[in-house]
Amino acid sequence: MNATTALIKRIEAFGRGLKNRRGLKTENKQGLLKATSANASLFDQNSKLWVGEHSGSESGIASISLENAGTRNALSREVIRRLRDAVSLMNDSPGIRIVVVQSLVDGVFCAGADLKERAKLTEEQQGDTANMLRSNLDALSKCRVPTVAAMDGPALGGGAELALACDFRVASQRTTIGFPECKLGIIPGAGGTQRLSRLIGPSRAKELIFTGRRVSATEALQIGLIDKVDDANDVVVAAKSFTSDVLKGGPLAIGLAKRAIDE
Repeated sequence: MNATTALIKRIEAFGRGLKNRRGLKTENKQGLLKATSANASLFDQNSKLWVGEHSGSESGIASISLENAGTRNALSREVIRRLRDAVSLMNDSPGIRIVVVQSLVDGVFCAGADLKERAKLTEEQQGDTANMLRSNLDALSKCRVPTVAAMDGPALGGGAELALACDFRVASQRTTIGFPECKLGIIPGAGGTQRLSRLIGPSRAKELIFTGRRVSATEALQIGLIDKVDDANDVVVAAKSFTSDVLKGGPLAIGLAKRAIDE
């Protein structure tokens, strides 16, 4: 099986009953890679997760998008599982140079864990879910290409950890970031304790985690938690602009540099 055939099979397996976003026409079953629209995506109905690759002037940019307004993009077990699949697709698509992680729900990035689902799980299932989230965010952090979180609205708990797993974070003015876990008797368990302290230092990380205090986009920029605040509140455009110079570099060199810095 050659690489193209293998990739087609992985795309077909991404979700049972994958649908092409908004009925976009595709040239063949490769869908994600050969869509005729500039922003063609594939959708998994169960997780409400889109994956897509852009073309034209945005060639080289791909997106992983959350779209579940009913749960404010909460991280259910299915979302967590499909996130890993989406990262694998990005790693296997040689034309992709940058991945934008975004929300398609206005005014929301990610509310964190799906607490309604979590309440119905056994203790063993809860542990498995936490381990799966930790593993899959690690996979996102190790994506072979640079990743940027486009944040427009609250990013709380696991949602904040999702953003931390990206290389860069661009936020709108209405974004707030918080780690409320200690108030619930738990801790950020998906790598947030380590990633937050590396970004803003141990003392500030402890203050935010111990108190659960939310920070505004302006404060987040001041302390180094995010990389840019977009005053126009069009964070997806801002995220693409922020990383535009990355497309000018050598893909192999950037990938190696990322690994060297992270490891």
